[in-house]
Amino acid sequence: MSKVYNLTTPLTNEDVEQLKSGDVVYLSGTLYTARDAAHKRLVDLLEEGKELPFDLQGSVIYFVGPTPPKPGDPIGSAGPTTSYRMDSYSPILIKHGQKGMIGKGKRDQAVKDACVEYKAVYFGATGGAGALLGKQIKSAEVIAYPELGPEAVRKIEVENFPVTVINDTYGNDLYQQGREQYELK
Repeated sequence: MSKVYNLTTPLTNEDVEQLKSGDVVYLSGTLYTARDAAHKRLVDLLEEGKELPFDLQGSVIYFVGPTPPKPGDPIGSAGPTTSYRMDSYSPILIKHGQKGMIGKGKRDQAVKDACVEYKAVYFGATGGAGALLGKQIKSAEVIAYPELGPEAVRKIEVENFPVTVINDTYGNDLYQQGREQYELK
């Protein structure tokens, strides 16, 4: 039976260990946006022993390339992008303290294994709901790689940002569980 949680970032081991695939979470606090080009740069910095543009400890990265904001809004439409493009980078970031990722679609086994080993979760956000998700973002500022345009790293403040736990710290996968339940019928 899935549960509903309200969590504030940065996340702790205790926060993520209570979550199970299928749980609904309303996140508040700071998220960081990054897609594949930014992820590559972040991992390169780690491999070079250099400082990142934000603290990975307890962080949640949202895989999004938002549209430009309308006048008076902090951000435009902010729907999730397909997560598999970050699969080669996510285990490294998780190992260095990242506790959550938000995107859409399945993750590879290395990401799921890293979630178990280092205590992190993968959240799914509803694709096609970018305009609605953007309304939960209260502020946004580019903090790294402005030359990447919409794919620049942003620090965003969210309030009650709705996500669903897809992969938890116990190796569960909501997509796999849903398929297994369907096949039993």
